[in-house]
Amino acid sequence: MPEQEPIPPAKTTATEEAPPPNPRPADSKPVAESLSGSRVESLSGSRPTTPSDSGSGLMAPAPTKPPVNDQDVGKFVTDSGLATATEVEYCREQQNNSSDPMQRSLADLLVENNFITSNQAKRIRHQIESRKSSRIPGYQLITEAGKGAMAKVYKAKQVSLDRIVAVKVLPKKVSDNADFVERFYREGQAAAKLSHNNIVQAIDVGSTPDGYHFFVMEWLEGPSLYDMMQAPPVGENKTFSEAEVIDIGIQMASALSHAHKRGMLHRDVKPKNIVLSPNGIAKLTDLGLARAKDDVKAAESEAGKAYGTPYYISPEQIRGEIDIDYRADIYSLGATLWHLAVGRPPYEGDSPSAVMHKHLKEPLTPPDHVNVVLGTGISEVIEVCMKKDRNERYQHTEDLLQDLRRVKDGEPPIHARRAVDFEALAEAEANAGQRTVDLNPVDQPNIWENPGVLAILGLGVVSILANLILVAIVLTG
Repeated sequence: MPEQEPIPPAKTTATEEAPPPNPRPADSKPVAESLSGSRVESLSGSRPTTPSDSGSGLMAPAPTKPPVNDQDVGKFVTDSGLATATEVEYCREQQNNSSDPMQRSLADLLVENNFITSNQAKRIRHQIESRKSSRIPGYQLITEAGKGAMAKVYKAKQVSLDRIVAVKVLPKKVSDNADFVERFYREGQAAAKLSHNNIVQAIDVGSTPDGYHFFVMEWLEGPSLYDMMQAPPVGENKTFSEAEVIDIGIQMASALSHAHKRGMLHRDVKPKNIVLSPNGIAKLTDLGLARAKDDVKAAESEAGKAYGTPYYISPEQIRGEIDIDYRADIYSLGATLWHLAVGRPPYEGDSPSAVMHKHLKEPLTPPDHVNVVLGTGISEVIEVCMKKDRNERYQHTEDLLQDLRRVKDGEPPIHARRAVDFEALAEAEANAGQRTVDLNPVDQPNIWENPGVLAILGLGVVSILANLILVAIVLTG
């Protein structure tokens, strides 16, 4: 999954061997001081007292937050790359050698020495407190990597194996919702049944003593296809070449084939759920809507409801049909490839219902009619994937995979072409059935009534008779 740094560095991080920057001049005010000269709350949570303008005593300290340990701060800034170990050690030495009665925190000194900004210091505190409030046994949360409607995802370290993982944590506000919790665990259990290079690997699922539900999976380096297509600073306005579209299609068809052979439906294939690593490996993620094909109980409970993402959802999912099968995933993959090939979803509208209505009723524009440099082969494959009648789509994911590989090799897709030929044959048969036969055909002219023909025939007879007479004279003479 894409690593989204919640605290962007204020500078290029120096190597550990580099000398720390010069500290601020002695006559300048620390960043953590207000304009009035009184210090604002430090990261440690304690607010230092200042002499009162009236009275001889000191002002009562403001209510304090739970202190944030300097050790946690030092580990956080080095793990996240905001400061080097040398810079942290430089500030620690300042702490140890200082006679400052204020006993400045490590975070304060990092700010004052321009190693981090004051805003970063505030965010560090927030994230450390968040980590402490949601401890996952066996895992050290490093930084928040993403946040969705249902859960937060953290970059974390699995202590036992000393490796980086991703931990998805369900917020407390939805932890009391049985449906959300069931879906959360279903995602982990579905992922655990699959083991494929193009599907995110499940590691663990469970809950903490204080009621947090978590799902641990492999950490994915790289952005989602959706993020890559976004404008900066989120993405790079990525446009995919035909070769890239075909390659991603092959990897995703392979992943879906693996899942389908094990009886699993994904039901939410889309660019946002496909992560592309720096070395070009595409990973299918987010199995939150996945379920077993033969799970009749789950299917009946979802009857009449549209589960999926409007831009990529299949017509039968929109109708809430009970007997959803693998061909729904094939449709969604086709819609995803259409988006990658053209640069926008196949259907757009002012509302989700308007988009879904188009999936049901509006004819599909072939992608090579929009992107005219796109090859016919991949366009045909996408069109067959997105047939509104699932009986006209690829009937097996393996057939789709075979066609994509043929297109990659410069050969025509055999299964897509066969589908098109069947349609043409059916149309021809229908047209043939509508033809009428003229029961009173027009009379053709009789050649024996043609004078020219009779004249030629007469001359021929005369010529033959003359030749016979000459032969007879010769023989008798």
